[in-house]
Amino acid sequence: MKVVIHYCTQCQWLLRAGWYAQELLSTFGESLEQVALAPGHGGHFEVVITADEQSAPEVIWERKRDGGFPDIKELKRRVRDRLDPERDLGHIDR
Repeated sequence: MKVVIHYCTQCQWLLRAGWYAQELLSTFGESLEQVALAPGHGGHFEVVITADEQSAPEVIWERKRDGGFPDIKELKRRVRDRLDPERDLGHIDR
């Protein structure tokens, strides 16, 4: 599974995007094939997952659609639900 975090360079969201990437890698480690940062502009921020080469990318968070930036707990839940729904995220699930 690949995760791509699209972020706006004009808005200076690189540090936020990098932190999300670090958190996902810390939690899911080698279960994720890749976590990538994709710079953009125009206030664009979204997190996209691609399950495998045959799957279409799925937007699991979009700033405008979902009302701002995700809480890290919610982002991890959404990634987990697609990666391994049975996985326990410990304190995040409580």
